[in-house]
Amino acid sequence: MHLKTLTLEHYRNIGHLRLEASPGVNILIGENAQGKTNILESMFVLALMRSHRTHRDRELVGWDSDHAAIEAEVGRRLGDVRLHLVISGQGKKARINGLEQRKLSQFVGTMNVVMFAPEDLEIVKGSPGIRRRFMDMEIAQVHPSYLHHLQQYQRIVAQKNNYFRQAASGASGDLMLDVWNEQLARAGVKIIRMRQHFITKLQGWAEQIHRGITGGREQLTVTYRPSVDFGDEEEETVLINRFMVKLSQIKEQEMRRGTCLIGPHRDDLSFAVNGKDAYAYGSQGQQRTVSLSLKLAELELIRSEVGEYPILLLDDVLSELDRTRQSQLIETFRGKVQTFITTTSVDSIDAASLKDAKLFRVQAGRVIE
Repeated sequence: MHLKTLTLEHYRNIGHLRLEASPGVNILIGENAQGKTNILESMFVLALMRSHRTHRDRELVGWDSDHAAIEAEVGRRLGDVRLHLVISGQGKKARINGLEQRKLSQFVGTMNVVMFAPEDLEIVKGSPGIRRRFMDMEIAQVHPSYLHHLQQYQRIVAQKNNYFRQAASGASGDLMLDVWNEQLARAGVKIIRMRQHFITKLQGWAEQIHRGITGGREQLTVTYRPSVDFGDEEEETVLINRFMVKLSQIKEQEMRRGTCLIGPHRDDLSFAVNGKDAYAYGSQGQQRTVSLSLKLAELELIRSEVGEYPILLLDDVLSELDRTRQSQLIETFRGKVQTFITTTSVDSIDAASLKDAKLFRVQAGRVIE
């Protein structure tokens, strides 16, 4: 798939913008704080209905407006689609080919993207939250129902934590805790199972890609580490019961600490290179190679699930990679994946990638081809 046109209205620092993209490589050049990342972010928001930079939709709307609008024409294998999204204080309204989508989950997945930003280089050595976001963003694209389950789960966690605050003042009873725990277990099991299946598939692609990048010298292993370990059990009823048992075992501990201690919001990933933990023992180069392998694996996984490659968004990341890893990344997407690259200077990009690229200069929220 590829983005044909992108139109923005009142999006962050961009008053009005229309961009006609190349199906190949597109490079957005400009100084910092001019709007390059905002353009890529708008594509991400259009794909996933949420930003990778903020949870507050109001930040996406220009200061002098009460709404922001993103519109795009997307070329897909089965025909072009026109997407339209309006963000305001009343929430989001989305249309596909002019038809309003009553459920936002029906909109997610119409356009697929893979974002690679500097913080993604922290997937290996950064916080567990970075790794959970990595899983959540990609699963939601290939399985839009996942986003619904995740939002439902997050509401339950917030309600349970609110219960703890009320209990501390003597305003709640154990009966309500049992209700929240049962709801937490049911929603949590759905998320954990979907994450398990996703990581199993991702591992296959990432191992193969990593072996190629390292010339067969290194083997990458990706392991999902849920805070509630279900082993190989697949029966949902059994998993819910196990979750409930675990919650009952830590009930007093949760009450003392006043927070929900287990569930998908506490899950993590681990990475091993040749059997050794990449976080503890990997060099910076190895850790970055793992991150790169994961992002390239995302491209292949989405292609295998939806039948075509997603759009690749590289937000000021090439300058963070050495020439060898730049070349590996560029060779992966050249000729088969539409790519948008932001940079302050083309000097930081391997010259070969500029050969057929379309260049856009970004200044003060405006684009000049």
